Amino acid sequence: MFNARVVELSTEEQVRKRFRDIDVYPEGASIMTPKALHALIRLEGVGVKEAHILKQEMLSAGGEAAVAKGAVALTRKETDVLLMGTVKQLERATRKLSMQPFECPRIAEEIEETLENYSKGALTLKAGGRQLRIDRPLVMGVINVTPDSFSDGGEFLDAEVAIAHAKKLVKEGADILDIGGESSRPGSDTLPAKEELERIVPVLEGIIDDVNVLISVDTCKPRVARKVLDMGVHIINDITGLTSAELAGVVARHEAGIVIMHMQGTPKTMQKSPRYDDVVADILRFLRERVKRAEKKGIRRESIIIDPGIGFGKTAEHNLEIISRLKEFKSLGLLVLVGASRKSFIGKVLDKDVDGRLSGGLAMLSMSIQNGASIVRAHDVRESADAARMTWAALNSTR
Repeated sequence: MFNARVVELSTEEQVRKRFRDIDVYPEGASIMTPKALHALIRLEGVGVKEAHILKQEMLSAGGEAAVAKGAVALTRKETDVLLMGTVKQLERATRKLSMQPFECPRIAEEIEETLENYSKGALTLKAGGRQLRIDRPLVMGVINVTPDSFSDGGEFLDAEVAIAHAKKLVKEGADILDIGGESSRPGSDTLPAKEELERIVPVLEGIIDDVNVLISVDTCKPRVARKVLDMGVHIINDITGLTSAELAGVVARHEAGIVIMHMQGTPKTMQKSPRYDDVVADILRFLRERVKRAEKKGIRRESIIIDPGIGFGKTAEHNLEIISRLKEFKSLGLLVLVGASRKSFIGKVLDKDVDGRLSGGLAMLSMSIQNGASIVRAHDVRESADAARMTWAALNSTR
């Protein structure tokens, strides 16, 4: 009796396990593993001469390349290209492409780097004198020391209450504590650095020596960052995506971690009709440029975390698409953070107010981890830590 089924495999370890299941020779398994993994790579703005050569090399390797109408006939100047094939075919085509003229060697280098980034296993985070190998998803617990945050405004404005809550989150499973003194809810105004520090410094003083987890501060102000990093904070979570060169310099000098987040506009304006040509491609382009900026300022790549900015200048449809296509962010080879907890798009889909969004948030958390998130930001840490562990256990059951 024959039984056929489709098998979906996305990592080398999953492929090797399937080979072991059917008792393949180890030598053969090593040769065949790259042939079992498939990839689609999109290249933007490729010259038509290079696109023509690229298509021929992919066809020669047994793969395929889709280009825009008129590209092969050279009736246009540029085209996006969608490469399709196994990893082995892509590697073979790239090697040959690197020996071709025009911009082909640079394109080959870009493909090689993207494939390498995408296939990276556990990444290491270096932040404020700490080095942590991220071999499972981490939970970042949120502490808003503000009177007006969208989900818990005013609840932890008192320093003693915030300190007690921070310690409670650690007991519930938080790997990172993220402390913010300025609300970034839609429509909010900026806060003077002095007032921001008055809110968060007492909280930091109450936990910095009493918890053994990474501590992050949500700020975009160099003055605030300098003060909290001097106190021993490990990570700066910048919702403006490292717009400030001065902030980048502060982070670099302290050898701290940095979360580079995408936001369209400012908290005051971000939800006024946000638009994108392709939401994931546009965000990736932004993050790639800001990561380069960070590196030029001396921030180590191992200290950079990227965040697509769920809810920051995005519609509900944008947010859902980002999470469903999150694997594309692995192309940068960096730790990816997702913060969907209690966000309004969950309320829109489920018709729930803030207090009723936990189940929807856990669904988004689980899907984010499945699609490559290394860190998930959450208000409800106990439930989120359990969901993260279960999702990771299921993902690793096939390895």
